[in-house]
Amino acid sequence: MNRLLFRQARLLDAESGLDKCGDLLVEGDRVAAVGGDLAAAARDGETIDAGGLCLAPGLVDMRVQLREPGAEHMESIETAGRAAAAGGVTTMVALPNTDPPVDDVSVVEFLARRAREVKLSKVHTYAAATKALGGRDLTEMGLLSANGALGFTDGVQAVADALVMRRVLAYARTFDLLVLQHPEEPSLARAGEVTEGETATRLGLPAITPMAEVIMIERDLRLVEITGGRYHVAHVSTAAGVDAVRRAKAQGLPVTCDTAPPYFALNETAIGDYRTFAKLSPPLRSEWDRRAVVEGLRDGTIDAIASDHAPWDQDSKRLPFSSAAYGIVGLETLLPLSLELYHNGHLGLLELIRRLTANPARILRLPVGRLAPGAPADLVLFDPDLSWRISTDDFRSKSKNAPFDGRPVQGRVRRTIVDGRTIFRADG
Repeated sequence: MNRLLFRQARLLDAESGLDKCGDLLVEGDRVAAVGGDLAAAARDGETIDAGGLCLAPGLVDMRVQLREPGAEHMESIETAGRAAAAGGVTTMVALPNTDPPVDDVSVVEFLARRAREVKLSKVHTYAAATKALGGRDLTEMGLLSANGALGFTDGVQAVADALVMRRVLAYARTFDLLVLQHPEEPSLARAGEVTEGETATRLGLPAITPMAEVIMIERDLRLVEITGGRYHVAHVSTAAGVDAVRRAKAQGLPVTCDTAPPYFALNETAIGDYRTFAKLSPPLRSEWDRRAVVEGLRDGTIDAIASDHAPWDQDSKRLPFSSAAYGIVGLETLLPLSLELYHNGHLGLLELIRRLTANPARILRLPVGRLAPGAPADLVLFDPDLSWRISTDDFRSKSKNAPFDGRPVQGRVRRTIVDGRTIFRADG
């Protein structure tokens, strides 16, 4: 049995509240022991002197677009796996908007088989809530779940029809399944490309009212009251959206939500003079909304941080603003951008790790995201204070569409482990 011993690491486990210096022993694909001096227990195997670096569960990224099958020239499971490994992400969950979409058991099985072949970060998938992501006929949710689908969503578009969404939630409730929603009222979102405000006016770009987000969330919350279905709001980006989720949680509704680094690290001014690399859906918001997202993370309203990884090739992004695709890559910058919340005093390090590991694992009901004997040996060793500058040229992702190129950050992954296997080791 392979053994791996980490010596003198700062052990971080949000699930147990562990934050102290000690050793961690891996035997095979499992954590064997945590804490104290484990040198005597290690016997043979590799020893890593962590020298006080942080050792945490591998990051659980609950919102990733993989592009395979159908658009492997933008991203494949292998290139996404390499990007995830460099970013400390050991588990990622893919959206179903591939070609063909994940609305059939055969596509779920294909993704699982490809992930086993690649042997990098673990790959799970959501399935489509409606057939062909068309927003009308429901998929076989029970069968898809039994074959590995972790939740149901129409990906980068909302389920627009209220009656269809009610049926989705009711069907999901029967099997206790998770339903995820892209929170934009489609008829309002179609009207624009950037958030309504000063930047849209100055650039002469068609605008989307921020109310498009909360209108969709509030509608769905009423449907959750009727059905009792488990409901998750993806990439919440507005003050009103955060407040709606906060009130729903206070009511005791089965509601969770996540956000992504652009919504707490950037505001609408990042668009600058028509920078398509900052064109997202939902769009970048006002500074007021950005601060509300930070507060939602701080007070626990926002449960998780996801990368919202959306790879696009140059032909899809280097276009006039109105013609460019929505989305940015984010696997390799998830940790350093999230660490800005820690360095700026908004979240303690353990609470930040909770939103990147234990919370998404809990929402998805995956047995990962913790440091405990018997847990999967999915680990990330990182230096929280190391200063560096993001360079998209160095990304392992096939696509380089990110507005963070040249941004100075603190915190870098030194080693990533999946099931006891090292899948990434930093140079030097």
